[in-house]
Amino acid sequence: MEIKAEKNGDTITGRNKLVLVPLIAGGAAGTAVDVALFPIDTIKTRLQAKEGFLKAGGFRGVYNGLSAAAAGSAPGGALFFVAYEQFKNRGQLLVGGPEGSAAPIVHMTSASLAETVVCLIRVPTENVKQKMQTGQYSSFSEGVKHIFSSRGLFGFYTGYTTTVLREVPFSFIQFPLYEGFKRKWSVAQGRQVDPWQGACCGSLAGGIAGALTTPLDVVKTRLMTSKVETEAGMVGTLLKIYREEGLKKLFSGISARVSFICIGGFVFFGAYESVSSYSSLVFT
Repeated sequence: MEIKAEKNGDTITGRNKLVLVPLIAGGAAGTAVDVALFPIDTIKTRLQAKEGFLKAGGFRGVYNGLSAAAAGSAPGGALFFVAYEQFKNRGQLLVGGPEGSAAPIVHMTSASLAETVVCLIRVPTENVKQKMQTGQYSSFSEGVKHIFSSRGLFGFYTGYTTTVLREVPFSFIQFPLYEGFKRKWSVAQGRQVDPWQGACCGSLAGGIAGALTTPLDVVKTRLMTSKVETEAGMVGTLLKIYREEGLKKLFSGISARVSFICIGGFVFFGAYESVSSYSSLVFT
């Protein structure tokens, strides 16, 4: 069944447009980024590790943890964009379409809600992946077995709150910028942006958001790679790093993080825009 709702000239299609297209496009985009840019992510994780870059592995085995990342890439990317498009379109119906003054708020809220949902998949694989990146486990199966036997099911969700609190401000910054850049570029050239233009918008927006949220990413890495359980939590860990290692340490790995997000954003949003364009033709 196809449902169509029209508000102020904006046509919002039903099941095919809001589920199948972001499902396929998001899954393809997530996998493309995580696999292609994994070594940069490993270097970033090791730069942020408490023991330091060289002791965490240096440049050796930069693909350690790829299996864990791959396990969460497609479902994570797919779930995010399905949720984002659902929340965004419902929000636009409430505020009168995508061009209203409330549009940035809709984009912020939609992306934040989608990130909260997708972290249910992302955090468990991220826990295994980062421990593999710092040499604590040699295989995905070993990581899963050890975490479950030592900490139980909740061990996979170590750092969940910190991850959500990192992703929410990241999304608050990235998606309004991404949507805003696309809209301005579209208006300037008198037509919808091409996939490569959408990729540029996503890359720039992600780089800005990534730089500003690096301290939260450092805290998340510390919590996930800690070899012992800690009760310090996000705020306690952040303050401890600041007191013991200085402000500079809270921005460790910023170059690798911004590089990963900028390049990854171009690949991610480029793949998403391209697959979306093709899928829209197939499923309408």
